[in-house]
Amino acid sequence: MIAVKVLELTRREDVSVPEIGNLIMTDAALASKILKTVNSPFYGLTKQVSTVSGALVILGLQAAKTLALGFSLLNNLKKPEKGDTSFDCNEFWKRSLYSAVSSRVIAKKLSVVQQEEAFLAGLLGTMGVLVLHRIMPERFDALYLASKGDYHKLNEACRSALGVSPPEVSAYLAEKWQLPPLLAQPISLQETRGECDPQIKSLVASVAAGISAAGVFVAEDSAAAIATTRKELSERFSFSPEEIEGVLDEIGSTAREAAALFDMHIGRERSYQEILDEAQEALICLSLQNQKQMQSIQKEVETLQVRATTDPLTGLANRARFDEFFDEQFKRAFVHSRPLALIFIDLDHFKLVNDTHGHQAGDEVLRRVARLLRASVRNIDLVARYGGEEFAAVLTETDTAAAAVRAEAIRNKLATEIIKFEGTVIPMSLSAGVAGTDRTRIFGQPGQLTNAADRAVYAAKAAGRNCVRVFKPHVESSIKTVSHATVRAPA
Repeated sequence: MIAVKVLELTRREDVSVPEIGNLIMTDAALASKILKTVNSPFYGLTKQVSTVSGALVILGLQAAKTLALGFSLLNNLKKPEKGDTSFDCNEFWKRSLYSAVSSRVIAKKLSVVQQEEAFLAGLLGTMGVLVLHRIMPERFDALYLASKGDYHKLNEACRSALGVSPPEVSAYLAEKWQLPPLLAQPISLQETRGECDPQIKSLVASVAAGISAAGVFVAEDSAAAIATTRKELSERFSFSPEEIEGVLDEIGSTAREAAALFDMHIGRERSYQEILDEAQEALICLSLQNQKQMQSIQKEVETLQVRATTDPLTGLANRARFDEFFDEQFKRAFVHSRPLALIFIDLDHFKLVNDTHGHQAGDEVLRRVARLLRASVRNIDLVARYGGEEFAAVLTETDTAAAAVRAEAIRNKLATEIIKFEGTVIPMSLSAGVAGTDRTRIFGQPGQLTNAADRAVYAAKAAGRNCVRVFKPHVESSIKTVSHATVRAPA
């Protein structure tokens, strides 16, 4: 078999160009490919070469050995197995080709002499994928499909699920085939990038970067692959942004030429610029989707926040929101000696409404009272359902006297409000208690002010309900009492 004979020759350091030439000429197909390669744009010759011996002189001994080996091995590896339909071989060979071309272009950019070796090592470096597919198709193919062309993702998935990765299998093949170090080391070190012969360090780095860069042209997420490759080429080789774009553009423009040499089909030709444009368009779409998603999330968060701070029946702030707002405003009033007033409201005989007309009627009364209260305060104030039939209003920048007037207006409006439920009029009244700071610090804690307003409510109830009572502290004696005078709104 020609591949075995070529492999044996490549292991010999004393092999001569004539020996390789004689072997190549025994295989017409191989000879044709060697000539086709030399006359391709890869070498840019001004004059066509028509003989194998002439081609080998131009190529040189090492390149001739490498190309002969590459064509021979690939000819055997590309033979499909019978019934092999689950694995997309074309996509695999497309990646292998782009790995080879990328490795060669990067090696050329780094002025690496062994550019043909970089090409072949890049081409054979992904053979582990083909082997794993052939020995465990069901388990491996699922991982291959899920990776969506991301070679690094595939390696991690295989190592986790199978205990071995494609690069490790490729390294095993290189060892089994006894490939020359110029090919074996780049293949085996493509992922680990461990210690190697200093003389081929740049070659090893070129192949590792080339296999990774192939993702730009084959991975579904080309935007991510472009970002990864740009970062690697910049950090590993200190390439400038312009140099990186030049390398990627050259890879895209020379891939089809290489595909023709190896009889590979890589589908519709797409330049790097086309891929870049598509990736940028995808990023814009993704950005818009993320923005839309963020807006949706923000709206959902706001909705959840409203639900968490709102009483579901009345739509007013709930007790938790009241406590938070009141504590904030009390601290502000205390620190800056600003006025702050609190009105506690208790609906009179509300239990009788539920007992007489039913709980649905009671709910309607609570909703109507809530609308009345909401319309009676400013945007800087807060009205909350404190609990059951109890409500509370926090009036910022408001002294006690003004709050008492506000409370009386609310009381009077409810007393004249016509509340109907299923055709029945339900008369309602309220008892209100008012307490305020009045630019003083007589109340040292929020609980003291709420307690004062609460005591004022009890005083209103004790006075016969349907009235407002104001808590008035006696500063001189430090004894806090409740005014028994009913507050009336000015006419």
